Amino acid sequence: MSKEKGQDLKPMERPQLGEIDGILLAKSTCDEWSRIQNFQAKPDDLLICTYPKAGTTWIQEIVDMIQQEGDLVKCQRAPLNHRHPFIEWARPPQPSGIDQAEAMPSPRILKTHLPVQLLPRSFWEQNCKFLYVARNAKDCMVSYFHFQRMSKLVPDPGTWDEYFEAFMAGKVGWGPWYDHVKGWWKAKDTHRVLFLFYENIKKDPKREIQKVMQFVGKQLNEATLDKIVHHTSFEVMKDNPMANRAGVPITVMDQSISPFMRKGTVGDWKNHFTVAQNERFNEDYKKKMADTTLTFSMEL
Repeated sequence: MSKEKGQDLKPMERPQLGEIDGILLAKSTCDEWSRIQNFQAKPDDLLICTYPKAGTTWIQEIVDMIQQEGDLVKCQRAPLNHRHPFIEWARPPQPSGIDQAEAMPSPRILKTHLPVQLLPRSFWEQNCKFLYVARNAKDCMVSYFHFQRMSKLVPDPGTWDEYFEAFMAGKVGWGPWYDHVKGWWKAKDTHRVLFLFYENIKKDPKREIQKVMQFVGKQLNEATLDKIVHHTSFEVMKDNPMANRAGVPITVMDQSISPFMRKGTVGDWKNHFTVAQNERFNEDYKKKMADTTLTFSMEL
């Protein structure tokens, strides 16, 4: 028994990244790639799509609460990461995201961080619904940096200055933020994509949650809607063990370094970017985002 316990406390080795079509992904995901690409979507699948640290957990809880019609007991049935299979997740010997998705009865709610060009083709062919949440690049960078500091499931981010450069160059897991948001923004013109902004959900959660309800075809009364707004607020979710990854061992996610649910604010980048970094970032951002109508609020 004690031996097993000791093994649990051995710090995990951080994964290597591989590459698929120029996009960095966990090596274990790359090893499963043909299986991921051949995944069979179903017409009634709903796919939650985000760039990492753009409010994924938040939108998952919102969607789940809508589907369960505000029933808190049902929303506590399992940790959030088990309720919605993460399709490109692979970490043998654990069941992969594909295994979990295939074992799940329809209608399924699935999750991905993949950019549009890497998504399994069947999602487009089956005309699935996609729910995309985008968060401004500066806050995304800061949140991703802190996540990589505490989670052994991703590479070590190095110093803030090093990470700043890596993020701008797109040399992080799931590739460049810029191409990711632009790709999904464009996809909404030809597919069933509800494109939401993290900053808008923060500003007016009730209005944005209503959009999600409409999109997934649920009609809920005002009292239920208010209940969902309350229970998906950052303050409440931060204390919800089914959402805050409290059950994940410290050897996998060390929340003493940085909590999984850290701040959930807009504009925290100002506490990290130097004046020089901000100027450089803005200049680079202007170039990379020149070919899109997509605009973000960097503060509220």
